[in-house]
Amino acid sequence: MSRLGKKPIQLPESVKFEIAASQVSVEGPKGTLTLAYDPKVTIQLDDKQIILSVPESSNKTVKAKHGLFRVLIQNMIIGVTTGFSKDLELVGVGYRTQLKDKSLEFMLGFSHPVLIDPPAGIEFKVDGNTKISILGIDKQLVGHVAANIRALRKPDPYKGKGVRYAGEYIRKKQGKTVKK
Repeated sequence: MSRLGKKPIQLPESVKFEIAASQVSVEGPKGTLTLAYDPKVTIQLDDKQIILSVPESSNKTVKAKHGLFRVLIQNMIIGVTTGFSKDLELVGVGYRTQLKDKSLEFMLGFSHPVLIDPPAGIEFKVDGNTKISILGIDKQLVGHVAANIRALRKPDPYKGKGVRYAGEYIRKKQGKTVKK
């Protein structure tokens, strides 16, 4: 069994947790999230604690899912109470962004501006022209949107220009050297 999967999850007072046939639902102050899970993993709600277990005779994949579903449920609870955010920054001359309605418009050195519409449950915030925050209650969706925005113009290994995560270190290559 998974060591992490054995740990019970504490349920805050402001969160409602429901278990249906192979589906769990978490509702909190920021919204509602649902997750379909493997019915071989047993989920019980005991006195504001969620306990996950699997039979000892389970195969390796079911035992691996034990820890996975525990972490996914924990992330759902954190998401509906506090939410998740990813910060990005643009580095480079002329690289900037701005909010247009709820969408982001990027100027990344292309011949045209790039427009990104937020999926349902995602909100963008812009600080200045070069700092972006992606906010939402679904950790996977926040990370996915951040990765898609970063993929528009990955950081250049020679000059370091591009879209990067806040605090990300880019190892720069030396470039061409001239023989003497």
